[in-house]
Amino acid sequence: MTAHPLKGLSIGNLFAPVPIVQGGMGVGISLSGLASATANAGGIGVIAAAGIGLLEADGFKDFLGANIRALRREIRQARERSKGILGVNIMVALRNFPDLVKTAIEEGIDIIFSGAGLPMNLPELTKGTKTKLVPIVSSARAAALIAKRWLDKYGVLPDAFVVEGPKAGGHLGYKAEELTDPAFSLETTVPAVIEVAKSFEERKGCPIPVIAGGGIYTGDDIAKFLEMGAEGVQMATRFVATDECDADLAFKQAFISAKECDLAIIKSPVGMPGRAIRNAFIDEVEAGHKAPFSCPYHCIHTCDIETAPYCISLALLNAQKGHLDRGFAFAGANVGRVDHIVPVQELVDELVTECEASIERRDAEHSMESAART
Repeated sequence: MTAHPLKGLSIGNLFAPVPIVQGGMGVGISLSGLASATANAGGIGVIAAAGIGLLEADGFKDFLGANIRALRREIRQARERSKGILGVNIMVALRNFPDLVKTAIEEGIDIIFSGAGLPMNLPELTKGTKTKLVPIVSSARAAALIAKRWLDKYGVLPDAFVVEGPKAGGHLGYKAEELTDPAFSLETTVPAVIEVAKSFEERKGCPIPVIAGGGIYTGDDIAKFLEMGAEGVQMATRFVATDECDADLAFKQAFISAKECDLAIIKSPVGMPGRAIRNAFIDEVEAGHKAPFSCPYHCIHTCDIETAPYCISLALLNAQKGHLDRGFAFAGANVGRVDHIVPVQELVDELVTECEASIERRDAEHSMESAART
């Protein structure tokens, strides 16, 4: 049987042959190494900007300067390694959000992905540039609010949307009780956001693709959401267990060792629930023990540094460096299925093969159903 060609992902005039966006993971999990490898494999590679300056030697002394310097360097290094599509993930909740956006624009980044809040004024920072703007949303309502605001105030619309569902890793845009409610599932939300996108497409004059993310693990998962009308998917957890992921080997090993029962929904100091791999550090925090810290910079608007039991940026930085006794790893709901480390190209090839086989199988099933009805 002839293999079914997999349609690529178009965002404006950008085209990725493989419709996979590698999710941005901070602090320092997805930097130039992972992003460039993903772009070279035909997908969209994403550098996470959150706390990126803490990887610098002077990150605690000159937090703002270090963040800008580190982001600029990582974008340039990724560009040196790849001619593919590169993006940055910049959280709206970051206090230095405008500075990071301007830095990414100056470096000619292809796409800015922005979540952890609604990027209502993002076009103000990027007007006159070719950079594509892709909000990350968790509901159709959020997508509609952003689109209407951008259209009314700036005369532009998002170039795409990423819908991040409740099975994603890291900070989640849901209340704790919504995480297991079918009404908030990715399968429910993606079609609703597609409808919002379609309602604005005529005014944009071109399609506004919707990208599904959160809990997508196999090529069959990708095929399911493509059939549902998504133009691509965002995946993060699987890209941690790759040779090119920028985290320490001990961080990757935590993913390989994790079982489904090891996952925990934690209450983050930034005021949002987050999905992480349970370890002794998390147990200590939940037991009421505080990890002493000195805040280098009030980096996230919603973080209450007076009552926070630990510094979220420092905990994630420690984990990235392999010091999991002083931090923890965020992970998606399917981390228990990760069992080995592979090169990014091998992972992407596997996903594409699985997806094409699944599309072919689904097409055959639909044809049989149609024939049975006639």
